[in-house]
Amino acid sequence: MMITMNDSKGKKVSLLKRPFSFLSTWRSLPPYELISYILMYASVPMLAYGIKSYNIEIAKILILTIICLYAGYFATLIWNDITDKDIDAVAHPDRPIPGGRISARKFFAIALIFSALTFIFAYLVSFWCFILVGAAALFVAFHNKFLKQIIKIPAYSEIFTPIQWVVVAIFGYLAIWTALPQNETLIISMPIFGNLISTNITELQNMIILVIFAYFTDVAHDVPEGIIDIEGDKKIGVRTYATSFGEKKAIKISFGMYIISGIFGILLFIRTILSPIFLILFILLWIYMMSFSYKLIKAKDENRNEIAKTVGRKGFDYFLFCFNIIFLDLVIQLILNHYNITFL
Repeated sequence: MMITMNDSKGKKVSLLKRPFSFLSTWRSLPPYELISYILMYASVPMLAYGIKSYNIEIAKILILTIICLYAGYFATLIWNDITDKDIDAVAHPDRPIPGGRISARKFFAIALIFSALTFIFAYLVSFWCFILVGAAALFVAFHNKFLKQIIKIPAYSEIFTPIQWVVVAIFGYLAIWTALPQNETLIISMPIFGNLISTNITELQNMIILVIFAYFTDVAHDVPEGIIDIEGDKKIGVRTYATSFGEKKAIKISFGMYIISGIFGILLFIRTILSPIFLILFILLWIYMMSFSYKLIKAKDENRNEIAKTVGRKGFDYFLFCFNIIFLDLVIQLILNHYNITFL
C-alpha cells in the first residue's frame, strides 16, 4: 500500500519515501525547532550523567534517546491530529485532515509507524524506558480519545496535556539510572526484572525539580493556545482553562505559571551541576517571555486572539530554548573540563 498525501500545492507526496516532504507539508515546523528537539532530548541524560568523560556507552544512550523521543514526538502530534480533527475543523482548518490533504485512516498508519519506532528505541535504551513509554502512550491515547471529553474536572485537558513533556524529563534520567547507573546509594528492585533504578536521593530530587519545571513551562504556553481553540473546544466539550474559567482568568493563570517556571528554573541551577551560563541566559529568556505574557493580560478583547497566538508560539520557543540552554551549558562545561579549565 502506498501511503500518500497532497502537499500545499495539491501534488501527491509519498509519506514513506519522502518523510521530509511529509514533515514540511504537514505542519509549519521551522528548522530551528527541529534542531531544538535534538538538543532538548540530549540535554536531560547529559544532565543526569554529569560532567565527566564520555565514552561509547553514553554516546549510544544519547543517540537512542534522541531517536526514541523524536519518534514519540511525531507520533503524539499525529495522534493528536487524528483525535482532535473536529476541533481542528474549527480552530485549525488548514491541518491535513480537516484540509482534506490526508484521511484519518492513512494518518493512523503513519502514527503506528512512529509509535513502533518509539517503542523499539525505548527498549534498546532499557526495559524500564520501554515501560515508561508504554505507560505514557496508553495514558495519552485514552486522554486524547476519551478522557478529555468526558471527565468533568475543570481544565482537565490542559492539566494533563504536558504529560508527554514530563516523560522527556523522566526518560532522560531513567535512561542513565537503568542503562548506565552512576551512584548506587538508592536502589529500587523488582523481583522479576532486577534493579529498576540505581541512583541517589539528590539526583532523584533533581529529576523531580526538572519534571515540575517542564510541567509548568509547558502548561504556561498551552493556556494561551487554548484561548485560540476555545470555540472548537466548547463545541465538543473539551475542558481547558479558557473554557472552564473564561479567557481573562486563563490568561492570569498562564502568567502565574510562568512565574512558577522561573522559580523552578533558578532552583534547577541551584540544585544541579548547571553553571552561571545557564542562570544568566535563562533569566534573560524568562524576562523576555514574561513581558509577552504581561502584554496578553493587558490586551483588549479585539486583539486577544492575535496576541494569544504570539504568546503561545513564543511560549513554546521559551520551553524549547530552556532545554537548549541546559545543553549549551553542559557542552561548554565538558569542553572546559577536558582542558582542565576551571569555571567559576
